[in-house]
Formats: sequence, structure tokens, C-alpha cells
Amino acid sequence: MSKYSSVIIGSGSYLPKNIVTNEDLAKTINTNDEWIVSRTGIKQRHIVAEGEYTSDMAFEAAKAAIESAKISADEIDMIIVCTTSPDTSFPSVAVKVQSKLGVKNIPAFDLQAVCAGFVYGLSIADSLIKSSGAKTILLIGADAMSKLVDWQDRATCVLFGDGAGAVIIRGQENTEAGIVSSIISADGDYESILVTDGGVASTKTAGVATMVGKEVYKHAVEKMGKAITDLLDRTNYSKEDLAWIIPHQANLRIIDAIAKRLDFSMEKMVVTVGTQANTSAATIPLALDYAVKEGMIKSGDLIMVTALGAGLTWGSCLLRWK
Repeated sequence: MSKYSSVIIGSGSYLPKNIVTNEDLAKTINTNDEWIVSRTGIKQRHIVAEGEYTSDMAFEAAKAAIESAKISADEIDMIIVCTTSPDTSFPSVAVKVQSKLGVKNIPAFDLQAVCAGFVYGLSIADSLIKSSGAKTILLIGADAMSKLVDWQDRATCVLFGDGAGAVIIRGQENTEAGIVSSIISADGDYESILVTDGGVASTKTAGVATMVGKEVYKHAVEKMGKAITDLLDRTNYSKEDLAWIIPHQANLRIIDAIAKRLDFSMEKMVVTVGTQANTSAATIPLALDYAVKEGMIKSGDLIMVTALGAGLTWGSCLLRWK
């Protein structure tokens, strides 16, 4: 067993300045604020400016996390970016962030598990700290989902926004804080219910997102709920031990249904979907940073994060706040 715990020592976030409200969308498509809010809980979303890319958002979130952690960039020995909307097919967003930070000769790579990306990233970062000697990892979730939706399709375009969140994870000894355990999983049999209609090898374009909403809803509630209870069982904790659950911010109805499934208070669910919409791999680090800045999360708090994304991919991670 490793002597190190993977402790989040800092967090940061970035949201584009451009805000698109439901009223703004109603000017171009057949929708309205009441229709969107009643089905999703979303009031607005942030959208990247012309010439603003995923790597730009990731870099801003990274800088904020580094400042929060009170470290210098050259203390980072690995960069992982969870994204499904890279600036270019290659090179990775991670190496672009690396260059902007001025950090050389360390591993940097992208991880693609769509909306579950950050949970996958936490699990992988924890494993690397405990097995490979990585000491300080910069983990980023960043997505420009506005580039992957048809803005005339009201079933999907109202759901998504752009943003980035980041954490600094450091291996520390002699502490009860850190990542306790995680569960990640996938089932490719459901790949058709949430998918883009393009890709590098098939159409030479990114394509746009298509979704079978009722099926995604059903699997999101079931699989995130089960990933939480399975992880609690594995670690011998109960839901009463949890200070907060930070779920993927896809839809308020999904979050509410998970709370009901677990018999868990909505007051202890961190919710940012109303003002940020679904930013894919960025939703959990954005919500985490929000909760930290608002003073919601306290030292010693036991926190569960959970997500489901296209693939289907899903997972949960349990951590003790520093």
C-alpha cells in the first residue's frame, strides 16, 4: 500500500464572459425560459468568444488553481486535461497548457471520457501518485461544448455551456485527507444514445451532439446512484457520513432524482447547473471550486463526486477535504 494520500490542495475555475440566457435563445429557436427551466433547471450558459478555445479556458483555470494551492508552476510534475472538445485533433490541450505555463519536461496528456472525464481523471491521478512517483498533478476539466451542438436543435442546445475547472493534487504523507477510493466504469452497448454525428475518421468533422433524452436520464440516475452506494459500501461509509455530493451538472431533474433515490437532502447537493449549464468534463471541478469559494466545504468534510457521460462512461470518487 502506498504511503501517500492524493490530496487536493487548490482549485480554480474559468467561465467565458459571454453569457447566453434562455431569453437570448428564444430569439432564434422555438423555446422559452419556462420550457427550459421546467425541464432542465438551466437559466443561462457561458459561451466562448470568437477565437477563444478550450486550451485558453484550461490555462485560466490552471492559473487560478496554482494560485489557490500557493505553489509555483514548476512544482507540477504532470498535467492531465479531461476534454472532449480539443482545439485541434492533435496535439493535446494538455501540452498547450504546459507551454503556456512554461513547464517543461513533464508528462502531459488529454483524457477523453466526456462528462465523466473528471471523475476518471481523479481516479487516474490518484493511481499515478500512489504507483509512479508523481508528486504534484494538475488535473483540469475543460470543454467548449458550444462547438458540438446544433444551435437550432432545442432538445440539445439549451443544455450545454463552456468552461473549465482545475485542481492541484499532491501526494502527502501522514494525513487523513485525500482521495479515499473511486469507481469508474463504462458500457459501450449504449454508445448510440448520446453521440456526435461526426468524427475525424468518419466525416473529418467534429459533428454535433445527438441524444435520446429519456434513455440518458434513466441511465444517469441509475448508474450515478449505484456508483455512489457501491463506493460507500466499499469504503464502509454511509450516506450520513457525507457532507456533500457534487454530481455532474447535466440537468437539475437528474440531480433531484439522484437525491430522491439515495434519500439524500438536496441541500447537501452542490448545484451550479442553473447558471453554468452542462460543461461536460468541467462541471464537477467548476462546482467544487464554487463550493470552496462560497465556504460550503470545510476541512475534514467527506465529499462524493459522481458523473455519467457518453459512452456510456460513469463513476464516483470519495474524498476527504484537506
